[in-house]
Amino acid sequence: MTHLPQAQFLSAALSSDEYGQATETAGAAPAHNGAGDGALLDAYSQAVIGAVARTAPAVVHLQVSKPHPARANDNAPQGIPDVVAGSGSGVIFTPDGFVLTNSHVASGATRITATLYDGRVLPAYLVGDDPDTDLAVLRIHGDLKGAGWAPLGDSQALRVGQLVIAIGNPLGFECTVTAGVVSALGRSLRAQAGRLIDDVLQTDAALNPGNSGGPLVTADGTVVGINTAVIRGAQGLCFAIASNTARFVLGEILRHGKVRRGHLGVAGQNIQLPRRVARSLELVKEGGVRVAALEEGSPAARAGLKLGDVIVAIENEPVGGLDDLHRWLTAERIGQATRVDALRNAGHGLERVTLNVVPGERPVMC
Repeated sequence: MTHLPQAQFLSAALSSDEYGQATETAGAAPAHNGAGDGALLDAYSQAVIGAVARTAPAVVHLQVSKPHPARANDNAPQGIPDVVAGSGSGVIFTPDGFVLTNSHVASGATRITATLYDGRVLPAYLVGDDPDTDLAVLRIHGDLKGAGWAPLGDSQALRVGQLVIAIGNPLGFECTVTAGVVSALGRSLRAQAGRLIDDVLQTDAALNPGNSGGPLVTADGTVVGINTAVIRGAQGLCFAIASNTARFVLGEILRHGKVRRGHLGVAGQNIQLPRRVARSLELVKEGGVRVAALEEGSPAARAGLKLGDVIVAIENEPVGGLDDLHRWLTAERIGQATRVDALRNAGHGLERVTLNVVPGERPVMC
């Protein structure tokens, strides 16, 4: 908190009687000394201190080694060592050493070490990761006596303006604490994998490289987000994956070793439809997904979808682009007959066709 907001707050907090007493003598101001405001500031400090005391023992500093880039060359000499590709943060969320972090921190690692709050260094292993939500689950091996763990809270219960605290290891400075508020809820963020991540939290709690994977917690020490990204060149625009998303992802990974999603077997591209076409066909959105490629024997091919078709609806819900399509291809759709509406060039113009597609499970991308 800077000096100027404090000064404005102090002035607003003085009652008329207090103001009169303060102006009667020059010595009255030191006697008052902002006691009421000091109590408020102390309460704020105590909230942050309490949250850190409860959560910091569960935060780990991750050091990640990845294959040397030269190994990608088939003619590369043998024995090229791994390189330390970077570091990040993570939070232990179970007493037996399961850790949540970012996929971009842990994915592709050949070796991961976790430095605990008390300085011990233990090996960690990747259980599974999901680039589409930038989340990963690790497991620490070794003696975890004395290590803490932090429960996942309900991110849906958050309110804009609520106090939140970020704990992590920015630029290698272990167990760094920053505080701020929830700036916005329900943001969308594009993952490195290209898929849109929904329900992202925005905060002004300062984040820097190395904070990735660390927890965003409330005043009671409950984890409500996993810190993941900032907007370069901006100030106070920081983002965290919501804990409810993390809960779903870790559940899938712990049960199946991955996050299952539906698969149609098409490569699509966003397309804008002429307004007159959208109106004549009574489309809610003036866009769709054009089928640019079709896998042989895929669910879409078996259902009769063709190259050039434009997908405009799934289960009577409009599809205006690839992001809408991705939101529909969840694990619940795997093996379930799904109505897909598409526009097809019939020679005399576009006509609407309805297909019955049974999505398969999306294969793991190596």
